[in-house]
Amino acid sequence: MKDSHGSIIYIGKAKNLKRRVQSYFQQSKAHSQKIIKLVSNIRDFDILLTDTEFEAFMLECKLIREIKPLFNKMMKSPHSYTYIVININSKYPDIEVTNHRVEQDGRLYFGPFPSKARVETAIIGIKEAYKILCSNPKRQNSLCLNHSIGLCIGMCGGGPALQEYHDIIEDIIALLDGANKKVLDDMKLKMTEAAVDFDFETAARYRDRIDAIQFLLRKEKVIQFTEENKNIVVLENLSEDTFKLFLIKRNEILFSKIVTFDSLEVNQLSSLITKTFNVTALPAGSHIKRDEIDEAQIIYNYLKSSHCRYKSIPDKWIRKQNDKNIENAVTKLIYKKQTITK
Repeated sequence: MKDSHGSIIYIGKAKNLKRRVQSYFQQSKAHSQKIIKLVSNIRDFDILLTDTEFEAFMLECKLIREIKPLFNKMMKSPHSYTYIVININSKYPDIEVTNHRVEQDGRLYFGPFPSKARVETAIIGIKEAYKILCSNPKRQNSLCLNHSIGLCIGMCGGGPALQEYHDIIEDIIALLDGANKKVLDDMKLKMTEAAVDFDFETAARYRDRIDAIQFLLRKEKVIQFTEENKNIVVLENLSEDTFKLFLIKRNEILFSKIVTFDSLEVNQLSSLITKTFNVTALPAGSHIKRDEIDEAQIIYNYLKSSHCRYKSIPDKWIRKQNDKNIENAVTKLIYKKQTITK
């Protein structure tokens, strides 16, 4: 949507464009002040058609970040993303929230996450659950006030509690890695017990912290999947005998094309896969950047949806070139799509 100066003031996507546009111009008390102001400034439209909803999501994300229209507030600035950081080499490896990642500084990072408030809620919930909510930041071998009210195990006083604290930090790292969800189970039990006792305020507090932790774990799954830098071949059916082919790596669509089953040659597709992925040499484990996370989330959701089927092609197959394993994988993927469309 453009204003009288030809400047783009809003970018959006729609399956039914007519209905979406009409919804803006129909009189409605439900319209927010933002919508009312947007509509009053619209003077022209540009329309871009995509073959799939997935491409529309990706294009919308890309254009909003590049153009930064005045009325687009749903896409966050990359600088607003936050990380959880643990200084694992410290005597007291605290769990902190930071806006910046420093490479190779010896600290352990999780993220980036799009909501600082939910990250902080999750961290407080985790610290309360493990009773490591210490109120003595200097920890000069003296017990803090929170220890006296049962919120701190006493690692601030040193001794055996300090070793217990290190063990707890290992458990928290496992939790954030998705390998240990015991603390979540404990919090769910306490939430249920509070509700049974009609202590709804406490139950609601546990609910909010459980939601925040689960939010972190869902985002961390996306991050871990993206950082594996898989070579992904995707097929989405457009009709009974036509599909859209995508070759995806990390947070990018490297290649896309509409293909018919009749015209498809497995060896040609295998050659295309080898050629396309052979030029992307990013090693597995490369940390995802804040400006990559939105596309990474869209791709992850798409691959986990029922709209498509995909295969991951290992790097070792790509390096060998013309490996029969690629042809076999492609054949299986095509056969799956053909079976579904019958």
